[in-house]
Amino acid sequence: MRDLRVKPSSRFRIDDFTTDGSAFTPGDKEKTQQATEKLVVRLGELQELVYAEHKQRVLIVLQGMDTSGKDGTVRKVLRETSPQGVRVVSFRKPTVVELEHDYLWRIHGPVPGNGELVVFNRSHYEDVLVVRVHSLVPPKVWRKRYDQINDFERMLADSGTTLIKFFLHISHEEQRERLQARLDDPTKRWKFQHGDLDERKRWDDYMRAYEEAIRRTSTKWAPWYVVPADRKWARDWIASKVVVSVLEDLRMRYPAPPDLDGVRIV
Repeated sequence: MRDLRVKPSSRFRIDDFTTDGSAFTPGDKEKTQQATEKLVVRLGELQELVYAEHKQRVLIVLQGMDTSGKDGTVRKVLRETSPQGVRVVSFRKPTVVELEHDYLWRIHGPVPGNGELVVFNRSHYEDVLVVRVHSLVPPKVWRKRYDQINDFERMLADSGTTLIKFFLHISHEEQRERLQARLDDPTKRWKFQHGDLDERKRWDDYMRAYEEAIRRTSTKWAPWYVVPADRKWARDWIASKVVVSVLEDLRMRYPAPPDLDGVRIV
């Protein structure tokens, strides 16, 4: 997984990373899916440890183009976790109230507390992505945000939050096929919006925005992982493997039980 982690201060280029993750998996599709099942179960155990120990705070950031699989990653990777200790937060177009504050105001509230694992489905990075691509604020405004985001994430890390940031890297052709599949499947047409096509026309602009955002904000305390997302089964394996590895490195322990001498269940 080290090959998918963007090194701080590196000359990151999106084109240097593949969208086909099969080379990073333990075998073919069937074998990888079996291995993923074990990782997903292990992740459930580790999440229970996070909740029980009540010391760690874990934040997973999911970013990617439309159809890259943000929702699918949440469903597949976290399906063995307990909703008691997990929250998924989706950031959509800012509300009127949110626009009256700084852009990080709506982000800070939902960050994890002790014992929580929180997933941001889109995040504060929209303010250097869609805001940049659509020229919603001047360049002199959004260019300052890279350092501001780094400082914000450093503060979270210094306060005990473990950050894992995933860019789900899908190819232009694969996105076309998935958008077409939405149109062809009556049960998925509700997901399709005409604005998806307008955003697709801005693909190159988004790639430049993602490239600079990842290059400028992959830090030791909040690293980016570029997850190849064309093959869903490979995407799920890679994301699960990274999260499990990071949580195992926290070396958590269940809290000591109370004095149970003399306790009898009748």
